[in-house]
Amino acid sequence: MILVIAPEAQEQKIKELMTTLEKTGLKVQRNDGEEYSTIHLFGDTSRVEDAPLRANAIVHRIIRVQEPYKKANRLFHNEDTVIKIGEHSIGGKELAVMAGPCSVESEEQVVTIAHGVKAAGAQYLRGGAYKPRTSPYSFQGLGEKGLDHLVTAKKETGLLIVTEILSADQLDRFVKDVDIIQVGARNMQNYTLLKELGKVKKPILLKRGMSATIEEWLMSAEYIMSEGNEEVILCERGIRTFEAYTRNTLDLSAVPMIKRMSHLPVVV
Repeated sequence: MILVIAPEAQEQKIKELMTTLEKTGLKVQRNDGEEYSTIHLFGDTSRVEDAPLRANAIVHRIIRVQEPYKKANRLFHNEDTVIKIGEHSIGGKELAVMAGPCSVESEEQVVTIAHGVKAAGAQYLRGGAYKPRTSPYSFQGLGEKGLDHLVTAKKETGLLIVTEILSADQLDRFVKDVDIIQVGARNMQNYTLLKELGKVKKPILLKRGMSATIEEWLMSAEYIMSEGNEEVILCERGIRTFEAYTRNTLDLSAVPMIKRMSHLPVVV
């Protein structure tokens, strides 16, 4: 729910209204724009009656948001979110390029690839230290040693590290050494992990689940953002279709849809 505040509203009246709304148990957030200030309400707003709000002289307009995602919704945040990571940014005019091996297999391998990635113009080194696999007998990644190799590659090249986390008990190491924490497609709806990631101040790259709708994907972003971390990057990586010849079908049409529905940056 969004309350558009009248331009002539006094500051004290705005604060009084926010205090009243907070007493209902809702989360209240204020945004000040060039023309209007808005008050955003998060939670079960069905118990908030419109009539008393319309009767308040400082409320210019009431907008009820039907979509279940709020913080990720463009209605609550009209400007595109730009996430600053070191000297680079994602979501603005800069072209962000992430490249690297599917999995980190040795220090020599990842350092060699990192130099090639840097020479090709990418800013981010993406490689899996932990690799969730369909088969339990497949290579599962080097784990902590793989993270060590990524840190070495970063020291040699200056590239920023993007790598996947599998569980919350790995979080301390990832916060210390990783620049962008990746959530894989299989963990897109691991809500316990998403909530823990919402409590850290680190950009999260959220991959779309292989069978997830756009709304389910945005709701997963909402889990992270609702805990306080609003630095979420959405990653369209292909979905499962009837076609078995290719691994995944890239749903490129999802990108303009997301840009219309949400302010969050998208990578492919």
